[in-house]
Amino acid sequence: MRSYRDLFRTPEFTPFFLAASAQTVAQTMGGLALGTLVYRATGSPLLSAVSMFGSSLVQVLGATFLLSAADRLPPRAALTVLPLLFAAATAALALPGLPVGWLFAIVLAKGLVESVGGGVRWGLLNEILSKDGYLLGRSVFNMMSGVMQIAGYATGGALVALLSPRSALLAAAALYAVAAVVVRLGLTRRPPRATGRPSVAATWRANALLWSSPTRRQVYLALWIPNGLVVGCESLFVSYAPDSAGTLFACAALGMLAGDVLVGRVLPPHLRPRLGFPLLLLLAVPYVPFLLHPALPLAAAAVTVASVGFGASLVQQERLVALTPDELSGHALGLHSAGMLTMQGVAAALAGSLAQLTSPARAMTMMAVGSAGVTLLLMGAARREKVRRVSCETGSGG
Repeated sequence: MRSYRDLFRTPEFTPFFLAASAQTVAQTMGGLALGTLVYRATGSPLLSAVSMFGSSLVQVLGATFLLSAADRLPPRAALTVLPLLFAAATAALALPGLPVGWLFAIVLAKGLVESVGGGVRWGLLNEILSKDGYLLGRSVFNMMSGVMQIAGYATGGALVALLSPRSALLAAAALYAVAAVVVRLGLTRRPPRATGRPSVAATWRANALLWSSPTRRQVYLALWIPNGLVVGCESLFVSYAPDSAGTLFACAALGMLAGDVLVGRVLPPHLRPRLGFPLLLLLAVPYVPFLLHPALPLAAAAVTVASVGFGASLVQQERLVALTPDELSGHALGLHSAGMLTMQGVAAALAGSLAQLTSPARAMTMMAVGSAGVTLLLMGAARREKVRRVSCETGSGG
């Protein structure tokens, strides 16, 4: 599969893509509205950040106990029911007078359900396109995510400014319902990818198998930690620039779109693997000067450039798919998604805590320095693993 045109000629790809687009807009609108609602009510950078990204914190529980369902549920049924549950949860968040404790309980319950959804979704994409088309297809989804995030943050910001955060939450709930309808009408029934009932034991066995490979472990860590720490920077946009957070989020989405085009279409295949770590460094370095609290135009430019580095995840996902047996593809990609979102939630909580103790600008710089440091450590580990592997091959050949 060589072109975007080929993707959209593939049966089922278009409705799958449209449903995911509606869900992405709903998620970004809802997140911005919820973060604004909580910040207005509490004045707390920590609570605002956790409200936007807190659902990610419980992804680790889903990855530990529920992820075997990703390959053992019928994909169409699962991807129809999940957006309906998200619609109900988002509408509940808009209830007037809802205590903050109940709000966070809904957010965390939503995150637990989301931990299975990522595995189902990306496992199905791997079925629709096959492994040779996965990277191109995922790049289109990432580009769509960038465009839809821009649209979601712009629309959500307008609704928050002109109406209220609760109005934006209700609009997001309606979009989740639209996504469910598109999936139900546009996809065909498929059997689960794996046999047997979902269980905790099956989840643990698959996780242990995936984690047993040193190479896969390094890929997972590169997918989870550096960009998770940078999402911690993003979680402070509302407290850093309360009146312009939507602009910063939209710039981040624009940069991510550019990075996905670069990796998915511009870079030749032989060059992509070499740029995984440099792109991760690019993701972190532009946030370091936020210590100086740059004006909005400079901050927006830095955020845009940094977010190009999110293209590194495409390189690492391609590597992960190549290292994973077909019958575990949904589980492996679900583990990536759950781990990534968990790290984002942890980073948002950490960034919010640092902002409470110092300031949002200083916290963003500290998170960026931490991300760059982890990337350098992973680069060193990958280099040592490569040397060890070459030494073993040379020894066995001799």
